[in-house]
Amino acid sequence: MYQLLEEYLRKHAAISDQEIAAFCNRLKSKKAKRGEILLEAGDICRYVYFVSKGCLRVYLMDKDGRESTRMLIPEGWFGTAFPSFILQEPSQAFIQSIGASELFYLNYKEFRSLSDIFPAWGKIYLTNLEQSYIASIKRIESLITMNAKERYALLMEDNPDLIQKLPSKIIADYLGISQETLSRLKSKV
Repeated sequence: MYQLLEEYLRKHAAISDQEIAAFCNRLKSKKAKRGEILLEAGDICRYVYFVSKGCLRVYLMDKDGRESTRMLIPEGWFGTAFPSFILQEPSQAFIQSIGASELFYLNYKEFRSLSDIFPAWGKIYLTNLEQSYIASIKRIESLITMNAKERYALLMEDNPDLIQKLPSKIIADYLGISQETLSRLKSKV
């Protein structure tokens, strides 16, 4: 159950078996159902998640009910609605489990205390922030500078599993294109 998390921790820091065991003991686990909302817009985000199986999405909804996917949190990544979680203020975003997912999570207070207990956590957290920041910037840049075909090709290069595992509606929304355009792009590959 903890294998993917252990691999993630070891990849990003020199950490002993005892530290991993102690770290894992601090986590809570949750099985989220397909479509389950883990955070409602307007609520304060209390948890950071590690996706052991499945995928989460962070999305916004406009006043007309149209959704815009801001971020995907695939298997093997930590993620949350970062502005709300870090600032502990109401979220503009929702967090949803796209399919059935297995998650580990920490509340805000436990998350903040990890560096005091696990010196390696600082390095792991920094790496996670850098990965999330880079992914966000690349996505913003792609939406500004690339056409639909180029954005699809970039997602195929960076995260081909997402295209196979996630519903076309979510992928199209994430790429900022219609489902029809996505269908055409898929048929040309």
